[in-house]
Amino acid sequence: MTDLQPDQGEQALSRRSRAKADRRRQLLGAAARLIAERGFHGVRLEDLGAAVGISGPAVYRHFPNKDALLDELLTDISLRLLYGGTDVAENTADPRTALEQLVDFHLDFALGEPDLIRVQDRDLHSLPDEARHRVRQAQRRYVEIWVGVLRRVDPALNETCARIAAHGTFGLINSTPYSAVSPSPDNAGGETNGDMTRTVLRRMALAALLADSA
Repeated sequence: MTDLQPDQGEQALSRRSRAKADRRRQLLGAAARLIAERGFHGVRLEDLGAAVGISGPAVYRHFPNKDALLDELLTDISLRLLYGGTDVAENTADPRTALEQLVDFHLDFALGEPDLIRVQDRDLHSLPDEARHRVRQAQRRYVEIWVGVLRRVDPALNETCARIAAHGTFGLINSTPYSAVSPSPDNAGGETNGDMTRTVLRRMALAALLADSA
């Protein structure tokens, strides 16, 4: 039997690593979809495995248990929001432009990850205490980014009011998985439902947030 040359061995290892990473992403995507549909306690590891074409026990090669999978789903999206919001706030000098970009960024999340909104709304309490605390901490830091930008737009706005405004905006935008409607027959050939939803929610959010600013 001929041994693999070093470069061949590295290539084989790289292929296996990529395949494992792809399978892990598939499991996370399936978990978001199934938990959004059925709730955390209504999904078994066997269901997750079947959704991506593997056995239930094979899921353990990627996640030690279902709690760990939910932890990664909610921690990942909370950190993505935090890092993305931080990037906008730190790299956009004009306050109004920063606010508009934060609204656009959050719309991207809401329209692109509706399953995760459902999972977070319904199943955050299913996380173990330590994981839930970690997710909540990231979420609070994300809110404070909005607070900072809103107070740059309107220096007279106090922190409490800015925080209320940020949470109200999240409530508006995060309603999309529940409130979005099917395209109407009279819109054939026009904007997609996602385009219309984005346009309406963006206009509403910015109108409310900028109502009292100079």
